[in-house]
Amino acid sequence: MADSQLSAAFLPTHATPHPMANPGYGKRTVPGQQPRTAADFAHLPPREAAIAAYIDRLKDGADISVKTLAKVLPYGQCALRTALNRIQAAGHLRRGREHLAGSGSARWITRTWWSRTARDDAWWAAYRRGDVPDDRPPPTRSRAMILLAALGREAPVMSLSAVECAQLAPLVEEWFVRGATERDVLRALTSGLPAPVHHPAALARRRLADKLPPEPAPPPPPPLRLLECGKCGAPYRAESLRGGDCGSCRGEPAPAPRTGSLSPDQVRAHMADVRTAATRPSERNRT
Repeated sequence: MADSQLSAAFLPTHATPHPMANPGYGKRTVPGQQPRTAADFAHLPPREAAIAAYIDRLKDGADISVKTLAKVLPYGQCALRTALNRIQAAGHLRRGREHLAGSGSARWITRTWWSRTARDDAWWAAYRRGDVPDDRPPPTRSRAMILLAALGREAPVMSLSAVECAQLAPLVEEWFVRGATERDVLRALTSGLPAPVHHPAALARRRLADKLPPEPAPPPPPPLRLLECGKCGAPYRAESLRGGDCGSCRGEPAPAPRTGSLSPDQVRAHMADVRTAATRPSERNRT
């Protein structure tokens, strides 16, 4: 009798809002859930299936302890405890404790993890270790594939097959690498189309190749800079200044003349500095 009262159709429209647990506790849904269907809990006995369907529709953080469930469902605590154990054995429920990493506290928090999709022991063991990947299928279409698949909506004569989209996608990706937007690619593929278009894939390939934007320009080289002595205004390499002043203005003796000859590269670098300094009047002269 109680099982019939707790039908799957009745559960979503339960009149009383289900109590929530204290913050940080309650139901916690694991990742990678499959879309909800009417057959999610068909492998369970009727009572367990009804309870599982009820719990599945609750929000994360809902209090799903035996005492609370007994207050809102037509079952006693003993029956609910048995049902939850069976639901757990079927792979939908796990209980445990969790330590909040980086919290600075030694406190372990009680957790109740829920999965609409039944999981085996190996999956739950991996989930405990934290190395379970999200088993939802990854996106199968790239940004380029999505654009090419929608090309027919922009220009019906340029509709492409799935195979043609896959073949052209690398060319579109190169446009994106070079800074083009989806609108740039669509404009290149749909503007000024001939009438009629006999081979849309061949036309798209030719346009993607012929109108490919240039590679991004490299960043400009850093400007050449020479620092001037803050007192005499003479140009110096930054390494020879101390506190913005040259050695002479700091009262240091002039360095001894060099006895060794400079290499050709050193001579060219020195002359480049001299020429640059000669073309830049000092700040003192400018004022």
